[in-house]
Amino acid sequence: MNTNNSTTPAEAVRLLPELDADRLVADLMTARGHLWDEQSSFVNGRVSRWAEQDWRCLPVRSPGGDKARTDPGGPGSAEFADTEWLDHMPYVREVLRSIPGTLYAVRFMDLGPDTIGYPHTDPKFAPDWGMARLHIPVITHEKASLDLDGVIHRWQPGEFWFGDFSRKHQIQNLGPEHRVHLVVDVLVTPELAQLFPADWADYFAGPEVLYNRPAVAVTDDERRAARCSFDAPAHLLEIEVFGSLTGEQPQATFTVVDTGTGLAVRSPEDHLFPLTALGGHEYRLVGWSEERTIALRLDGARPEAEVTYRKGRRSSRLSVPATPAA
Repeated sequence: MNTNNSTTPAEAVRLLPELDADRLVADLMTARGHLWDEQSSFVNGRVSRWAEQDWRCLPVRSPGGDKARTDPGGPGSAEFADTEWLDHMPYVREVLRSIPGTLYAVRFMDLGPDTIGYPHTDPKFAPDWGMARLHIPVITHEKASLDLDGVIHRWQPGEFWFGDFSRKHQIQNLGPEHRVHLVVDVLVTPELAQLFPADWADYFAGPEVLYNRPAVAVTDDERRAARCSFDAPAHLLEIEVFGSLTGEQPQATFTVVDTGTGLAVRSPEDHLFPLTALGGHEYRLVGWSEERTIALRLDGARPEAEVTYRKGRRSSRLSVPATPAA
């Protein structure tokens, strides 16, 4: 931990579970005959290919359980589900079931030989946005490393790590062999915090962590009653933007619709962003955390929608008039 500020944790920490390195490799070998796809990205509800290095993925959980989705997913996609690759990986399934939180993307990520990644940050994968990215090394060697916030790491098979990848980081593999990690994205919950060493307790009890509530079921009546439209800042569905909810800025009209199986927000570009219910007529975006939510209060004399942006325990709210659907 950083001794100058007890609420500011180190850039990474090894988690408590001890894992079986040989069983991880055995599960990985069940997919050895498959040509892995390049990593892709997911921005504003759309998948795009972007990997410029030899950086390939095998997804064992993905949006909709699609075995071809190598991106981490996000708002505007389907709920995450296991892919068929996981059917042949009993130990990986066991490990994933032991992680106490809603799992999002889970991918074997293969960095090819003699490959150097570019320095970058992944702002949304940090506990203050309600997300955590966990690494389980499976195959590695001494010439493979991670530079995370200026600290060089060489994580070993059988270890289980959390890294704050919202900080600047760079991976490299200068050896002749592949380096493979199992990378797990998970919503932050109080139960997940129990995987961390005792000296992180103050951090998880402090204001910098955004905890997520469990999803609840939505009744048919609630779906029908939630249909409405409202105007809000245009960046509402752009999760890469932590914009202000006040002041002069571009506005857009959003519509809450009943898809027949759930609720979704229709963007001005006519793209559907499914919603997950949290209770009390409040919703987060499927594939995202409670970093931003929408609460609908439509049964009063002045129907309204309340939009909330959060970072850790800090929040900003904006209530706007809503027009219930006929």
